[in-house]
Amino acid sequence: MNPPRVRVRRPGRTAAEASALLVAVVVAFPLYWMVLSAFKPAGEIESSEPRPWTLAPSLDSFRRVFGQQEFGRYFLNSLVVAGCVVIASALIAFLAATAVTRFRFRLRTTLLIIFLVAQMVPVEALTIPLFFVMRDFGQLNTLGSLILPHIAFSLPFAIWMLRGFVKAVPEALEEAAYIDGASRARFLWQVLFPLVLPGLVATSVFSFISAWNDFLFAKSFIISDTSQSTLPMALLVFYKPDDPDWGGVMAASTVMTIPVLVFFVLVQRRLVSGLGGAVKD
Repeated sequence: MNPPRVRVRRPGRTAAEASALLVAVVVAFPLYWMVLSAFKPAGEIESSEPRPWTLAPSLDSFRRVFGQQEFGRYFLNSLVVAGCVVIASALIAFLAATAVTRFRFRLRTTLLIIFLVAQMVPVEALTIPLFFVMRDFGQLNTLGSLILPHIAFSLPFAIWMLRGFVKAVPEALEEAAYIDGASRARFLWQVLFPLVLPGLVATSVFSFISAWNDFLFAKSFIISDTSQSTLPMALLVFYKPDDPDWGGVMAASTVMTIPVLVFFVLVQRRLVSGLGGAVKD
């Protein structure tokens, strides 16, 4: 009878796992402190000797958050903005990635370079020009002033990422679909779209997070009509320079984080396969 095989852990693998665990702890600690502060009583939050635990958790901060009359409105506005950005950017990026990958036309390479350069321009540098554009089109104080810029900023990254997924689909598959009588539209939506769906999910996560957490555009374009504000603007209700309500800020931030976590959990399987396909390409 053969002796049992003993698995020997390599020192390099152990060090890599320990480093990954350390990085995870460092990354997760701010999130833990935010949730902890949301449940701490006011006396512990303002204490000069903060502790990484609490023996008297309280829901007072959450009661103040949900007690705000406009909080539900802000939450709904954020859902509308993020949902529109995710759907519109995914569809446009899919069609654009298919066009620049499957078709040959003039200035095709130039267009791809423009997409890449657009990623290098900081958002802060374009906020003022975008403000005047939205003003001229009469979009200030509307959700459209938040949806349109986020779609524009999410498209370059989405197109570049989806381009690799579309390119990975063999052209022979497209030719076989045409031989079987499928039209271009049918191949596009019934064959190509399901194959690049993991890439669409990956780009949608980044689009959702960017639109959901946006504060710069919401502060710049929503000037007077507070009914059109989004959830990040609700933090200003609790932050006052002379007397900030840190418990309310942390509770509102915790509530803001929940939809992102839910969205991530729902798409995590396709997200992993999408990122893996992007790296492979």
